[in-house]
Amino acid sequence: MPPPATPPPFTLDLGTGLSLALAFSFMPAAQALAGTVLPKTVSKKYYWIFVWCAYDFLTHSIIEGSYLYHCFFSYETINITSDHPHPASLGRSGPHFLGYSDRNYGSYYSTAPLARLWQEYAKADTRWGGSDLTVISLELLTVLGAGPAAAYICYLISKIANTTDSSLRARLDARMWFVAMILSTGELYGGFMTFAPEWLSANTSLAVSDPVYLWLYLFFFNTIWVWVPAWILYEAYRELSNAFVRGASTQHLKKAA
Repeated sequence: MPPPATPPPFTLDLGTGLSLALAFSFMPAAQALAGTVLPKTVSKKYYWIFVWCAYDFLTHSIIEGSYLYHCFFSYETINITSDHPHPASLGRSGPHFLGYSDRNYGSYYSTAPLARLWQEYAKADTRWGGSDLTVISLELLTVLGAGPAAAYICYLISKIANTTDSSLRARLDARMWFVAMILSTGELYGGFMTFAPEWLSANTSLAVSDPVYLWLYLFFFNTIWVWVPAWILYEAYRELSNAFVRGASTQHLKKAA
């Protein structure tokens, strides 16, 4: 289907309900996974980082992975005329995605179930229904980089929580916090680069007049990738500071001896 001229008002129909149910199902799935692979003695901090990273992986790989799939493989062929110019990204002139001047790419042009999810989200941000070049570039990094990194953090936490070898735990701890810092920084940068172009262009693609689109789709579903990564960076800073303090104390004791 082509992109709508203006977003319709929010309606909780079957397609919308199923799309929201899928998006919300990943958190209990992540908690169930944590309950399966982590011992009950694991710290709350490590438990919630595991849950977040599992949720992060599922969202990036399944939902955002489907976005990339439809950007590359779902399209309509158009006739380019003076009345129907080709949009590079949902109506914008400029470079053509993948070099095809006679195609429109994106979830708008598919009837697959996950395409329906993106058609729903595109009511709030039209860029996600088509082939916006900035969004695709960010999602390539997110799906191919951030998703596997989140899964790797889950693996490291499961190893840390299930080992009694203090030396091995220390090595895995260092690795986990290093990857967590990179991932969290990337998540914050990706969020900024997703919305900064809109802020600088008076929100031309965003439906900010509808409260559901604004507060649920745009605010809630995006700011969780701000608050949680910011918290993880804060915890990583504390771990790094404590490591330096312990190192300095050890050196002082050695000199005193």
